[in-house]
Amino acid sequence: MLTQLTVSNYAIAERVELQFGTGMTALTGETGAGKSIVLDALGLAMGGRADAGTVRHGAKRADITATFDVSGISEALQWLESHELDDESDCILRRVISKDGRSRAYINGQPCPLGHLKDLGGLLMDIHSQHQHQSLLRKETHRKLVDEFAGAEDLASQTREAWKSWNQIRGKLAERQQNAEESEARLQLLRYQVEELDRLALESSEQKQLEQEQEQLSQADAIMHSSHQAALLCTEDETSAAGLVRQALQQLEQLPVAIPALADTIQMLNEAQIQISEAGDNLRHFVDDYEADPACLADVEERLSAIYQMARKHRINPEELPEFHERLSAELAELDGGEGSLEKLEAELEIQRKSFDKLAGELSEARAKAALELDQRIASELVQLSMPAVQFITQLHRNSQDEPAPHGLEEVEFLVSANAGQPARPLAKVASGGELSRISLAIQVVVAQTSTTPTLIFDEVDVGIGGGTAEVVGKLLRSLGDNGQVICVTHLPQVAAQCHQHLFVSKFTRQEATFSKIESLDDKGRISEVARMLGGVDMTEHTIAHATEMFSKGQATHH
Repeated sequence: MLTQLTVSNYAIAERVELQFGTGMTALTGETGAGKSIVLDALGLAMGGRADAGTVRHGAKRADITATFDVSGISEALQWLESHELDDESDCILRRVISKDGRSRAYINGQPCPLGHLKDLGGLLMDIHSQHQHQSLLRKETHRKLVDEFAGAEDLASQTREAWKSWNQIRGKLAERQQNAEESEARLQLLRYQVEELDRLALESSEQKQLEQEQEQLSQADAIMHSSHQAALLCTEDETSAAGLVRQALQQLEQLPVAIPALADTIQMLNEAQIQISEAGDNLRHFVDDYEADPACLADVEERLSAIYQMARKHRINPEELPEFHERLSAELAELDGGEGSLEKLEAELEIQRKSFDKLAGELSEARAKAALELDQRIASELVQLSMPAVQFITQLHRNSQDEPAPHGLEEVEFLVSANAGQPARPLAKVASGGELSRISLAIQVVVAQTSTTPTLIFDEVDVGIGGGTAEVVGKLLRSLGDNGQVICVTHLPQVAAQCHQHLFVSKFTRQEATFSKIESLDDKGRISEVARMLGGVDMTEHTIAHATEMFSKGQATHH
């Protein structure tokens, strides 16, 4: 819900601050006073096209800020959260327009693309006017309204997701079919390569172990000689390490007196003698058991040669072969009867199509049922709005050959026949500005209970009507306001007399400059404005009395 609008240096408005509440708000005033400022400013806050000429003369920039309470608007809250722009329950849309025509957009104080204002603004407001933001001229709006009226938003969402899954599988299948010859050649190559790698059967750490083994076997003589010499030096020679340690111990043991400070040293020499003896034993066992087998060396080198040759063939490092083998095997499984095979893709496509058809069929039934009721109820409202000859039709046009689409199996479009005997045509091509506003009003009255747009704005919905019909328009707008928030620009006292809040727009001149002023009227001011709308500038007692009666009746009717 729109709670506040602040406009600075826009058109002839130097500074305007307006507070809005629930219900119906009417904007009235003399022609040219600046009533369009509010609606145009809101349009800019929704991402509308900016014009440098709208910046007030002498100012550097125009600044427009619209504040909304979004605590009860789940779609807006989700959008804000997904874009990391959420800020508790308030949402502030801001547009700054420089005098050179450039503009900047902000959401909750954060700079953002202009498209973000349009996307979020569409969830917060819907402007129905003879100018831009006429969402009723777009087919997607027709479909959205019908789905909301049918209570089928979740079903429409599920249908859209089912289409995405089906379309993704269809794309994969088309790619496979288009590249069938290439795929078959690739399949044959993969089979050959994987069979070769299967025969090699290389394990992940095998190459490293073989290279270590090859190095040992190729240096067998040097290893035997060095190990034998090491064994002699440890224990078997007169000047062996064990013998020298033993002599050192004997020298210390023959000391004339015990020296406590050498006790640890004697202990270390004893341990060293034991460890040297064990090392010598280990070396003798190693020399006795070591086999320098030329045949084993030949086998190892043959195995390594096969590994290196396979790596060169595939132009990779030898250590990459196991992972390469695994990757080719997975690709082969994918193409040869796996999830990526033509047969599997065709089967999966059929499954996804059945899922889509089931959901889309249910959605089509819900739309067809809702369309009939919607047409009947809108027709009733149009009669009240003095448009009895207008025929309103919600057309459900099936896709060619029932081709799946994100929105289901049909296009939804509102058609209108303005006169008896004339064929129904798209709303955008038939309705004039005034007719469009009243048709829009009739539609909104009907779908008000299901629409997710919280703020509805109507610009001069009373063009071309008067008398009793004008009073009906006022009642309809008031009823819409009872369920949400309605802001309307009107020239008819019958409409203005029924609003919850009345804003009066005027202009004045000061120091050869023109200014626009917007003020909220109390009951006395409202009666005076209704009288002005009834009788012009010169108001008589009769005019005042008539205005008082109209105002009292307009307010009492709804209590």
